Amino acid sequence: MEVTNTKRILFVGYNFSPELTGIGKYSGEMMHWLAQKGHKCTVLTSYPYYPYWKIQQPYRKRRFWYKKEVTNFDSGGKLRVIRCPMYIPNKPSGIKRMLLDSTFTLSAFLLSIPLLFVKKYDRIITIAPSFQLGLLGVFYKKIRGAKHIHHIQDMQIEAAQDLGMITSPKLLKMLYGIEKFIFKNTDIISSISDGMIEKIERKALKPVSFFPNWTETKNFYPIENNGQLKRQFGFHPSDYVVLYSGGIGEKQGLEAILHSAKELNSYKSLQFIICGTGPYKTVLQEKTHEMKLNNVHFMPLQPKECFNEFLNMADLHLVIQKEKASDLVMPSKLTTILAVGGVSLITANPKSSLYRVVTKHHMGILVAPEDQEALNKGILTGLNKKDNNDIKKAARNYAKNYLAIDTVMNNFNDKITTEHKTTALQFVD
Repeated sequence: MEVTNTKRILFVGYNFSPELTGIGKYSGEMMHWLAQKGHKCTVLTSYPYYPYWKIQQPYRKRRFWYKKEVTNFDSGGKLRVIRCPMYIPNKPSGIKRMLLDSTFTLSAFLLSIPLLFVKKYDRIITIAPSFQLGLLGVFYKKIRGAKHIHHIQDMQIEAAQDLGMITSPKLLKMLYGIEKFIFKNTDIISSISDGMIEKIERKALKPVSFFPNWTETKNFYPIENNGQLKRQFGFHPSDYVVLYSGGIGEKQGLEAILHSAKELNSYKSLQFIICGTGPYKTVLQEKTHEMKLNNVHFMPLQPKECFNEFLNMADLHLVIQKEKASDLVMPSKLTTILAVGGVSLITANPKSSLYRVVTKHHMGILVAPEDQEALNKGILTGLNKKDNNDIKKAARNYAKNYLAIDTVMNNFNDKITTEHKTTALQFVD
């Protein structure tokens, strides 16, 4: 489908390609898709750092100044990426993350001033986190009259409050006040899960559109008979591989994997993999050594060209979150697991939207969050259920029907390019 109603689009968000995981993956794919369809896109972002928490090569030499990259597409679309300097902590904490947000906001604001004096952008898209980037969207909207789209990937203030990263009532009141101002002056607010939308609508007092994270169903697909794949990654074909792949941070509660490995050590075929990187990885490795666990293996983030095989190698995928985060942060890793037809063991509160959608489509094993016994039983359920074909088929079908990138992005494109006022965009869950 070619887009005829093309626009000039300005995007602001500090996570972007070539980051392979998290928000940067989706922001990068979104803007590339829009540019390929003919839109003229400018991106204000930072240098790639996530999930390593340090700027990656070959960008390190230019990290203290701005850098421009331009890609032209056969459709006539253009993607201009301008990378802005910002503070990146090696060991992120609540205060350091606030400093990261603030330095990028300032850096992007300084760059946005010259953009006020060139040809107008029709749309400005801001991504939360950082929620305060919405102020740049409001700023540009007020001065140039562009339509502002504020997309919320993570309810940042609530997450920081619930996880004890911000405890000052005065600071929280100020942050929520700023967010309320952004909501009031935004044309379209969107988010990635029903649960998040319900919470945002109560604060924003206006409809919020459903814009879910997608998956590449053409590049990620099921591979039958994964025994050879296990050999390829250093395991025995008879091993039952339990995989966690993603960011390794404190909020996930990944210590539970180590406790499961210790409790289920008598099941000799069980092998646990923690794949990825992040500020908490070293802590988990030290605990693994202290607990003398021989059935836990740490692997680096896998390159995209072999990631489909890597995911297919696993017999069970762990999607673990703490209870307080279970309905605030939609786990983006789950979308790719569904695409490969993987069997997921998901920790989710029964009241959460994640729990509802997994139950409705029968596409995973659900257990209570922060419940070690429930997690152990869930792993054994996956191990003892030799034929998980029903879950695999349901997972793949859901990904194809609802999460294919073209399906999601065509709906989003229609929403943001419509000139007249419309009701909230809806997707089937």
